[in-house]
Amino acid sequence: MKIATFNINGVKARAEVLGRWLDESAPDVAVLQEIKSVDENFPREIIESRGYHLETHGQKGFNGVAVLSKQPLHDVVRGLPGDESDEQARWIEATIGDSGLRICGLYLPNGNPAPGPKYDYKLAWMDRMEARVRDLMTSEVPLVFAGDYNVIPQPEDAARPEAWRDDALFRPETRAAFRRLKSLGLYDALRLRHPEPEIYSFWDYQAGAWPRNDGIRIDHLMLTAQAADRLTDAWVETAPRAWDRPSDHTPVWIDLDL
Repeated sequence: MKIATFNINGVKARAEVLGRWLDESAPDVAVLQEIKSVDENFPREIIESRGYHLETHGQKGFNGVAVLSKQPLHDVVRGLPGDESDEQARWIEATIGDSGLRICGLYLPNGNPAPGPKYDYKLAWMDRMEARVRDLMTSEVPLVFAGDYNVIPQPEDAARPEAWRDDALFRPETRAAFRRLKSLGLYDALRLRHPEPEIYSFWDYQAGAWPRNDGIRIDHLMLTAQAADRLTDAWVETAPRAWDRPSDHTPVWIDLDL
């Protein structure tokens, strides 16, 4: 089963990119972030006309996540538990057909400027995610936590780590929270297969970042042991970043033997 995460940066603005990607790459399952659309206005035909089941958790103009699958989606959860006052659409869960796999799609807060209220929200959100991961892991089913984490885990995950030193994506508190997530028993799928540096998933639109490969790795698929045992491959698909009107992110993939 091929599973991808893709921050689409506006599903309507990237409609052609999304359609082309689905046609050419044909994921079995994908999670999207930054759909920037309320559920009722999501252009479902782009996905459903290609034979996918779709569930969304949208928000007008900002955020928003979605999961699509060639198999039916069951037991859908929208929104990260732990704070009923949180109205930001950043989390969706679903079980994939009869595979036993549960996938969680997430768009973790950026947190800038840091320090400040937005950074406090980011760290509190990560604490809530940690609690949710703990709860889900008690099921002992294969779990995949996939999305735009807005976390640069290590210096080798940035072309110029010194430029990110004070950024919310790379601050020590952010990376410590990410390590706490991993310490629950999660595995960074890409690093299981590719420990080498200079692998990125985001390149800013400004200052020629893409042609200079001035990127960062912030899109991750984190696996429980039950999923990691079934991992056969992981990779970053860079081609869509070079298409017309691309997202500033590119898809990251895993292949699970399910």
